[in-house]
Amino acid sequence: MPKLIRLYITQVAWGFAISAIFVGVLLALNVANLRHLITGSDIGLVALAMIWFMNGIVFAGVQFAYAIMSMAEKPGGPRGGTPVSVRLKPALIKQETRTGR
Repeated sequence: MPKLIRLYITQVAWGFAISAIFVGVLLALNVANLRHLITGSDIGLVALAMIWFMNGIVFAGVQFAYAIMSMAEKPGGPRGGTPVSVRLKPALIKQETRTGR
């Protein structure tokens, strides 16, 4: 199996595992009375599966994106930025004066 596909499958599995933990915390803390809604309904298991699956898609995408972006090479050497002037000189401004006489 190619390395990229293996990486994708493992990151998706991690994403769905994180989603299971997230949904478990949602139910444990009873956010928005979600635990009561799921346990009190006859179709609560379908709702639970949908919450887990939809969050799993999101977390899997984020996990895979993080894994891909962390594979980038770190830039070496100076990072650029605005150069700092070493010697500062005052600006000379000529001004003419008029007398009111």
